[in-house]
Amino acid sequence: MISTADVRRVDFGYFVRPPSETGTAAPRVEPVLGYLVRQSERWLLFDTGIGGGHEDLDAHYRPLLRPLPEALGAAGVALEDVGWVSNCHLHFDHSGGNPLFATRPIFVQADELATARDRRDYTLPELVSDDIAYETVSGDVEIFPGIFLIPTPGHVQGHQSLVIRCSDGTVICAGQSHDSASLFSADMLARRARADGAHEPLPLYPDWIDALASFDPWRVVFAHDLAVWEPA
Repeated sequence: MISTADVRRVDFGYFVRPPSETGTAAPRVEPVLGYLVRQSERWLLFDTGIGGGHEDLDAHYRPLLRPLPEALGAAGVALEDVGWVSNCHLHFDHSGGNPLFATRPIFVQADELATARDRRDYTLPELVSDDIAYETVSGDVEIFPGIFLIPTPGHVQGHQSLVIRCSDGTVICAGQSHDSASLFSADMLARRARADGAHEPLPLYPDWIDALASFDPWRVVFAHDLAVWEPA
């Protein structure tokens, strides 16, 4: 069984979210993060970074793209060591490196792939090419022993999170289920307050928070936040 040390963060760079998308009067610089999970002599990569080379997107988000081989190398893994890929969803800042893994299985929710291919404004067309070996799943699925994909819709309907049961605790790669660890914490605390019988009104939280909590996570990590969530 793998340990939590077999889960590694990958730094793909960052982009600058404009004020129109931050809900404030100021822009916000956000990291773009992926995660590696050891599987024997090879690795599963969750998210592949930012897709670039599109003038309009580059002007809007001003990304700093770290080349994928460099980003993986900093985590001690070579491009050829990655045997499988999964994306939390298929927006350009999560699946930008998918074409480099075109012949390797890439696990994605079936409705997410359908949406990405049906809507021209959803992602970059080269990221959903028929030449990429997407392997679709529907709902909860155990893709390797102790490694699960769990639907966590909200940011997009086809969003999924990766759950890794390790010998020393469960790690959840929550992608963009929440923009920050603080927002995830707020939902977990809302769940706790409800379970404790606190008086209404109480904030609502997504049903799938119960599914993630059932794994008794030791740590939850995110795609756009360097902070992590851990239980109190």
